[in-house]
Amino acid sequence: MIGILGGTFDPIHHAHLRTALEVAEHFGISDMRLIPGKQPPHRPQPIARPEQRLAMLQAAIASEPRLQADDRELRRDGHSYSFDTLQTFRAEVGNERPLLFTLGFDAFLHFERWHRWDEILALAHLVVVHRPRYSLPPNGWYEPFLSTNPDDLRATPAGRIYLLSVTALDISATHLRMLLKQGKSPRYLLPDSVLDYIQRHQLYCE
Repeated sequence: MIGILGGTFDPIHHAHLRTALEVAEHFGISDMRLIPGKQPPHRPQPIARPEQRLAMLQAAIASEPRLQADDRELRRDGHSYSFDTLQTFRAEVGNERPLLFTLGFDAFLHFERWHRWDEILALAHLVVVHRPRYSLPPNGWYEPFLSTNPDDLRATPAGRIYLLSVTALDISATHLRMLLKQGKSPRYLLPDSVLDYIQRHQLYCE
């Protein structure tokens, strides 16, 4: 079983990391991939260069062996579409190994706008992370795919949607960049190793 969490990670912070770790622990995943996107199709382009975002990610997870930095989207030209990324995983691991693609609740509510969204469930399960007491509206397209049993996802390679409540950490990369631009410290909102890298390379200060 492979877990997957994508993002711009501009910069990586504790909310990203805690979510990845809680998904890994909930499903017993020893290989949780964090994948920085090169060109996100539905949001502004990252400020830090790809190699800088990858370096910050690697620094952040250096002491947690279950979390792995995966640079496949940075090595690919064009927009970073999740469908394309999942296809590369299937080409590597075959059609039988479960893939758990993690996304946030807000992103899932707009899932039907994603590139080839209706084909993604043929490639992976969806783990929709949310804060406590969040719930999906009834009678959605997703209802036939919903599961409340983690074993369903372990036993099949793709096709399930699982809602997972995670620790609510109200941290955003946008807010961190604003603090840095204002000359304020974002310490304790992101790993010290990431903050040290940002300060050494003078990122987000303009």
